[in-house]
Amino acid sequence: MEENSQNELLAVRRQKLEALRAAGIDPFGQSYETTGAPGQIRAAFAEGQKVRTTGRITAHRNMGKSHFIDLSDSSGRMQVYLNAKEVGTETMSVFDHLDIGDFIGVEGETFVTKTGEPSIKATSFTVLSKSLRPLPDKWHGVQDTEIKYRQRYLDLISNPESMEVFQKRIAIVREIRRFLEDRGFIEVETPMMQAVPGGAAAAPFKTHHNALGVDLYLRIAPELYLKRLLVGGFSKIFELNRNFRNEGISRRHNPEFTMLEAYWACADFEKMAELVEEMVCHVAQTVCGTLQIEHKDAEGNILRTIDLTRPWRRTDYADLIKGVLPDWYERTPDQRRAWCIENHVDVTHCQEDFELTQHVFEKLVEEKTMNPLFVTHCPKELVPLAKQNATNPSVVDVYELVINGQEISPGYSELNDPDIQRERLEHQSGGETQKLDEDFLTTLEYGMPPAGGIGIGIDRLVMMLTGVESIRDVILFPHMRPRAGT
Repeated sequence: MEENSQNELLAVRRQKLEALRAAGIDPFGQSYETTGAPGQIRAAFAEGQKVRTTGRITAHRNMGKSHFIDLSDSSGRMQVYLNAKEVGTETMSVFDHLDIGDFIGVEGETFVTKTGEPSIKATSFTVLSKSLRPLPDKWHGVQDTEIKYRQRYLDLISNPESMEVFQKRIAIVREIRRFLEDRGFIEVETPMMQAVPGGAAAAPFKTHHNALGVDLYLRIAPELYLKRLLVGGFSKIFELNRNFRNEGISRRHNPEFTMLEAYWACADFEKMAELVEEMVCHVAQTVCGTLQIEHKDAEGNILRTIDLTRPWRRTDYADLIKGVLPDWYERTPDQRRAWCIENHVDVTHCQEDFELTQHVFEKLVEEKTMNPLFVTHCPKELVPLAKQNATNPSVVDVYELVINGQEISPGYSELNDPDIQRERLEHQSGGETQKLDEDFLTTLEYGMPPAGGIGIGIDRLVMMLTGVESIRDVILFPHMRPRAGT
């Protein structure tokens, strides 16, 4: 029955399409000059202005000889009043062939209705695009997550909350760029396809370039190319772009994601931590208007409030482990593995002892940390591209910024000794020399200045600042499993 009803609605819209054509009206019209978008006109409203605007019809109240409609786009909505006396009876009859979802252009004068609603009194309107499929129900929007993620356009049309999240994401990215540029950082671009994928330990996507006859990889990180630019003489650089990792999908992971990396010659990890702390607080205050970020459930109940007030806590990695398991470092590796198995910490893929400790950290510290925490001086095995600590050679000078139960940003004092870098990368590759980026190692031999570097997962940062719980809610078109049968 539902399918029959849908087919009937589609058939009615097709009939209206043909009726418009029969009346000599192009249902998929031409360009239309405007004085502003609906939301812009509403935001700068003043009575008696001559305006022209376009938008999708998202509400329609038929009063007989007059109609009230809402025109909407990403800027917001504006009410429009149409009356046969103003636009003409013949033109008004065109409204019999229009539906919710159609795009029109309107020309008229602004006024305020008796109920105090800012509106446009139309003197003419133009059909711009006929919608051949009905939109989701106005009051319930798109509730089906499959439709929400696969047909994001329907989600944006019918769910104002989703539109607000993506508007905030756009503003967050814009403000990050402005913040860095105001402090002398220059935005650069480095290759998305690389002969040797480097800068992180992750499985890459592989492709083949026919003309060159070589295999290439979508980058897992831009780090090694950005460091080449430090060698070349740039002193403050950043790149804000996509990375690709051929790994699992979860509420915190998408195979294609947005990353910021920035490098500052002659700085260190502590200076980069100060930069990140200042930047995140600036962005939160500018875009969200507060440093108290509320996360709510589907019913609007507050689950937690993240407090971004400075200064942020900084604690040594080993001290955090001892804080949850005081005798952890006194146990043997076998005892540590046994504890993990007994306490349901996943150790399936842990080949080395430091990996066990990292899993414990993630489960007992990271996942339970909501307010900002800089985790400093991590084991050197975890970060092969960072500089070794001068007093404790078992750790490196790094931070991992944890907020909202997940890592938001790593920051390093960058390793610039080419011989130690080679040793670290050989260990990471398990001795497979074909996985080494020899060009990068050669580049380091020309001399790279001491430097601080950071990465920020933009998707996770947006999740934290907008209060959403899934990465799919901050990526316009997240990757999905194919539908059954496709």
